[in-house]
Formats: sequence, structure tokens, C-alpha cells
Amino acid sequence: MVLPDLPRLGLRAAAEAQGLAYVLRSGLVGPVTPNGGLRLARGLKDYGSIGAAPVIAAVRHGSRTGLVDDLGRLSFAELDARSDALAHALAGRGLKAGDGIGVLCRNHRGFLDITFAGAKLGAKLLFLNTDFSGPQLREVCGREGIELLVHDEEFAAVAEGVDTPLGHLRAWTEEPGEETLEALIAGGQGGRVPAPESHAKIIILTSGTTGTPKGAQRSEPSSLTPFGALLSKAPFRAREATYVAPPLFHGLGLAHAMLAVALGSTIVVSRRFKAPDVLAAVERERCTAIIAVPVMLSRLVSAAEASHPDLSLLRIVFVAGSQLDASLATRSLDALGETIYNLYGSTEVAYATIATPEDLRAAPGCAGRPPMATTVRLYDDEGVEVKAAGKTGRIFVGNSFPFEGYTDGRTKAVIDGLMSSGDVGHFDQAGRLFIDGRDDDMIVSGGENLYPGEVEDLLSGHPEIEECAVLGVDDADWGKRLAAFVVRRDGAELDEQQIKDYVRDNLARFKSPRDVTFMDELPRNPTGKVLKRELLKHGASA
Repeated sequence: MVLPDLPRLGLRAAAEAQGLAYVLRSGLVGPVTPNGGLRLARGLKDYGSIGAAPVIAAVRHGSRTGLVDDLGRLSFAELDARSDALAHALAGRGLKAGDGIGVLCRNHRGFLDITFAGAKLGAKLLFLNTDFSGPQLREVCGREGIELLVHDEEFAAVAEGVDTPLGHLRAWTEEPGEETLEALIAGGQGGRVPAPESHAKIIILTSGTTGTPKGAQRSEPSSLTPFGALLSKAPFRAREATYVAPPLFHGLGLAHAMLAVALGSTIVVSRRFKAPDVLAAVERERCTAIIAVPVMLSRLVSAAEASHPDLSLLRIVFVAGSQLDASLATRSLDALGETIYNLYGSTEVAYATIATPEDLRAAPGCAGRPPMATTVRLYDDEGVEVKAAGKTGRIFVGNSFPFEGYTDGRTKAVIDGLMSSGDVGHFDQAGRLFIDGRDDDMIVSGGENLYPGEVEDLLSGHPEIEECAVLGVDDADWGKRLAAFVVRRDGAELDEQQIKDYVRDNLARFKSPRDVTFMDELPRNPTGKVLKRELLKHGASA
């Protein structure tokens, strides 16, 4: 007979109770009629948390505005009904549980329509970066086994070579047509979608040590603890309004859109990010929260300093995706008030620490402290825990939202049940985490992960390039940027724009170097290795 691990069960029960307390305080759960309660329970059982999200929101907040986008407004009841109609239409085309749906959309209702409809059918949802080039999109969709590709009309040329058994559907389009989400929704039958054989899977793409985009898979949360962890630090509340600025294909944007639906809070989005328009929408829609990455925050602060909008209702500016610079943290607090919350995490570990406004005032460059039921430790290269304040170590994280590994079977390093974030950092005397850098060569530029080696390998194969080096250099607006140092072949007339276009045509657009420096030769040491410290001098002045 195997006895249960009573101490661990006790800790888990305590975490659940603590999470429930924060969830109740936020209004995430609340009283419903008996019939409504049955619908909620059945929705969760049949569809899982994402598929049930519009069902729950429709029951609890039905006629309340659920979404404001560039086309207008939809209530929570309308979001639920649209996803039902679309799910019935997709099932009629042959889509079934476990089939892969690739989603290549900007921020608008179509993204939510296909996400909720796919979840109700138990599909595998793959969220694709809208900066992908054609070759990259074909590779990822082929590798991940995509049966149906849903894309905005503007990406038709990029998606043209992607062969999928169930074809392509257009989401955002200026012209009506049969192969569009709106046409399927308009022609789809109403009523409840039958329960699928299995719940949906969510795959968000990330980059590995080679720079190749990988599918990071994660099951839906089966516990209240992840919600409680976030709500223990950031005071999100039900029935408010949240402007979600990051792309919804990004983990940050997707998570907060789903949280807003669960809270019955209006989601405000736009297809294009323009800081003055965001602030105008925040003021108009009476938003209490903005979700952003640091480069967006920088532009929002500049726009606020110039226009002085009425942001008196704004309580939360939730930032993640890349490191928040200390000077930007202080400037943001001064311009937007004591509203800045900075999350540190990754696609793999989800969340690790959250810095509150109080943390950022006291230590502007910090990433904060772990929220409830979260463990963050530092280890040296031999796997020994680093405990001394101020001493740098590799960051490992444990929480209640476990990563299930990449779709190719690989995973991240694990020590003592904690997973590597891929970064190195240190704690201060107050227990606040500081990020010191990557434990590999990856850089983060404007919230996007970039690997110089991937771009370097591509350029090295160009017929007019003799040799090159690519590395990350500091950038005041983007955190880091890519700089390429190129030696042309004799007689070649390759210019800077041609190099940037070559990268954009073969990799994602955001991987194109912002600086290109032509050199007669690359500086090397006696063994032939490129002296990147010498190149950095050029990059810093470029």
C-alpha cells in the first residue's frame, strides 16, 4: 500500500485555499442561478477552461461589452454565440478534437472567434507570429501538423505556400467571401457544441538555443493557484476594462485576454499599436488596466507626457516580455502613477516574480519577488544552490502551471524539481530578484527573443558575403538590437538595405539587423576567433 505524501498534500491544499481567497477577492468567481451554475459546470467539464471561458462570461455577464476592437463592440453573449456557430461550421468541414489550427492574426475579434471555437472542438491551437516569413511559416506549420490555417488577408502572400488538409480561412478581410470566419459564423447553426473527445491544447512558439522557433505546449490550468499567484500581486478586478496592447499570439497578450474574459472585464484591442490611440481608447473606454511590453510602455509614457490624458481610473500597467529598464520604470511611475507591475517569466516557466510599484520605487531595476506558491532559486554551473545576496546564479522556477515540454520532445533543464528560465540573476538583501543576462547568447529586443547565431548563419551563406558576425548591442528603445558586421566578397556591391531585405525574406522580419557595418576584415585573435568585444565598440557607436 502506497501512503499519500501528507506534507505535500497539505501544502497543496493550503496553496489552493490561498489562491481561492485571492480569486474571490477579485470577483473571478461569484454567485449564479442554479441553472447558470449547471451551465458553468457543464462547460468546464466538456470544454476545459479556455473553451468554457465564453460560456462562463455569457452566463455571468451576458449583455456586458466583452470586446472592443477596430470593428466595434461585442457582448460576452455574442462572443459565446459566435464561437458556437463557428465551431459547428468547422466541425462540418471535418475538424475534430486533436486537429491542429494555425492562427496567424492580429488583435481583433477573429482571433478570439477561432480560439474559442477551436477550444470547444478540442483542437490543438498553434499561435503564429505575424512577422514570420513564408519559409518559416511553412516549416512551423508542417512540423506542428496543422490541418487548418486561419490568417488575416494581409498575410495571404506569406501563407500561400502552406499546404493544409482543411485549407485556409481568412479572419480580418476588407472583402466579404465564402472562405472567411464571418461567413462561417453567419451561416453556422446555433446551439451548444457537443463535448469533444479531449480538451484543447495550446502551443505558443518560442525559440531554442539554435534560434529555431519551437512549439511550447502547456495544458490548461487545473488549479486556482496560477490565478491566485497573479492576483496576489496585481489587483485585477471583475467587470472593469483592460487594454491588451501586445499581440494576442504572445503569451502575455493571450493570458491577459483570457483573464479578462474570466473576470467579465471588457477587452480593448486594436490591430496596430499607436501609443496616442491607445491612451485615447483607455480614456474613452474607462480602462483600469493596460497590458504592455517595455518598448510599448516607453512610447505610452512619451505620449502621456505630451498629451496629458485623463488616466484617473488606471490602476494597473502590467509589463512583461523583456527586461524593464530601471530608468523607464522610474519615468513610468512618475508619468502614470503608482501603477506599474513588472512580471518576470518565460514561455516555459510561465511566471517567476512580479515587481509591484513599491518594489520598483525601492529598486527600479528589479524583477520583484515570487508570488504565492512559487519558488525561485539560483544555482551555479555545478547545480549547487547560490544563497548569498548579490551573487549571480542560474535562475530556476517552480509553480503550479507546469511546462509540458517542446513539441519535438525536448524540455528545459530541471534541478530539484525546478525548471531553468534560461537566465542568470541575483537576489538583493530584501529578496528581490535582478536579471543579469542570459545563460546563452539570446537577446530580447522589444519583447521578441532573438538569436544572433541564426542570422549570422543565414548571412554567411549569402553569395556576396565573405564573412560576417552578428551580435546584440544596447538600444535605448528596444533594450537590445541586432548589429551585423559584414565583409563583402571582392567585387560585390551589396548594400545595407539589401542585407536587411535578405534577412526579412528568409526569417521573421523582427530578426533583421537594425545596423549593418561593412568592414575590410573581422578582428580576430591568434586562434582565429572573432573578437566580439572589438565589434561591440562599433555597435555601440552605430
